[in-house]
Amino acid sequence: MKRPLLSVFLLAIAAAVIGFFAAPGVAFFALRSAAQSEDTGSLAELVDFGAVRQSLRPQLDDRPEARVPPPAFLEDPIGAVRRQLEDAARPAVDVDAYLTPAALAGLTAGEGRSAAGRSGPGGAAPDGDAGPWPSPLYWGVNRTRMAVTDEAGAQTVFTFERRGAYRWVLVHIGLPEGENPAAPAPSPGA
Repeated sequence: MKRPLLSVFLLAIAAAVIGFFAAPGVAFFALRSAAQSEDTGSLAELVDFGAVRQSLRPQLDDRPEARVPPPAFLEDPIGAVRRQLEDAARPAVDVDAYLTPAALAGLTAGEGRSAAGRSGPGGAAPDGDAGPWPSPLYWGVNRTRMAVTDEAGAQTVFTFERRGAYRWVLVHIGLPEGENPAAPAPSPGA
């Protein structure tokens, strides 16, 4: 009686450990599936849209100083005020073009910066199981980075953060280096 009980206990521990290490991969494929099927409810659970917007803004802004954090007000009050005025005078970068279900599906399929084109009129998610397998770049207990490489070798990096024992949420998208594609044209009547 003791031996079968011990075997069941060890099997349960092994399953929990395997699930713990496999959860980020499952979250990536859940993100890809939800984006391809345009399941906005599941995407809301899988993506921290505020954090992803914040991660995309400096990547899409063509100014190199946008990538550097603004100076602290106590250390450089003139520089901090000047930076605030410059940022307020510039038009806001449209990061939402990358956060539509079709664009997220394109990003997980390895389309990189051109995935924003799927947000425009007539844009649709890639078909079926489109997209390469992600490769792990970093695995930590609370944060994981996975990369999808396109045909040219450019990588789109997805950073997931742990929110509970087995729940992982997308918090950062690292776009490949390169030019920003032209913004999708607004639909007529919009």
